[in-house]
Amino acid sequence: MRIVFAGTPDFAATALKALLEAGHQVVGVYSQPDRPAGRGRKLMPSPVKQVALDADIPVFQPQSLKPEDAQQELAALQPDVMIVAAYGLILPKAVLDLPTHGCLNIHASLLPRWRGAAPIQRAIAAGDTNTGITIMQMDVGLDTGDMLLKVTTAIQPDDTGGSLHDRLADIGGAAIVETLTKLSKGPLIGEAQNDADANYAHKLSKEEGHIDWSRSASEIERLIRAFNPWPGTYSDLGDQRIRLHQARALEQNSDKAPGTVLRREREGIDVACGNGTLRVTLVQLPGTRALSVNDLINGGKPVLMPEQELR
Repeated sequence: MRIVFAGTPDFAATALKALLEAGHQVVGVYSQPDRPAGRGRKLMPSPVKQVALDADIPVFQPQSLKPEDAQQELAALQPDVMIVAAYGLILPKAVLDLPTHGCLNIHASLLPRWRGAAPIQRAIAAGDTNTGITIMQMDVGLDTGDMLLKVTTAIQPDDTGGSLHDRLADIGGAAIVETLTKLSKGPLIGEAQNDADANYAHKLSKEEGHIDWSRSASEIERLIRAFNPWPGTYSDLGDQRIRLHQARALEQNSDKAPGTVLRREREGIDVACGNGTLRVTLVQLPGTRALSVNDLINGGKPVLMPEQELR
């Protein structure tokens, strides 16, 4: 089959590599326009574009797929199927209907559990015990199409947004290859989603990383894991912004106000929460790298001391 691939970040690049390694014919790759990055703010190709360039595959980077000329450019590739993974642009109905077998999406959730932009992080933050990849036949709705294949993975107690992202990227690559193998043998019959079971995984924002200590320790611990590495979580100590990279929830409660530092020992800094206590084990002070609490204590800085309050 003649495949057109559309995607932008690392998650999608992993799937594109899997397709190429499986010997599929990718006749064109769509990715979002280059963005400035790094200190020099130079325009940088997306991970997907870089994979395509390395494989000598033509790359297309329209600002939108709504204009007729952009759709004609895609039609000229004569795709049998279009594979979409974290592309970031809306595909109008004319594009969805263009390939012979339509457009297939690699979605990082067991649909319909989490639709939308940030299913990986929302699953961890919500306390889900498992997640996975859904290969979906795309329609005009937001992640509402029929499900063709689902692959499940457990969310481990120490999973972060980063570790789960990487695992799901690998699963997604294998799942789309399996789906194309089935498609080559005949039409696929999808399973309709139950809209009543759907939740919307809103796009992540830096502001969401500001910790509300009135929440339970387990909720905060999950948020720290979910938002690692991006957008990260933080709390303010006076005029200092303290970034929290690792922590674990403890069951013991305190009569201190939420956000109060209870203990500062080498194994961690205990902070009172609305319910339970959070033991912070990896922190980052302004202008420094992330430090274990042991290294923080060795540095001699009188921060995060008992009775100090985080806001």
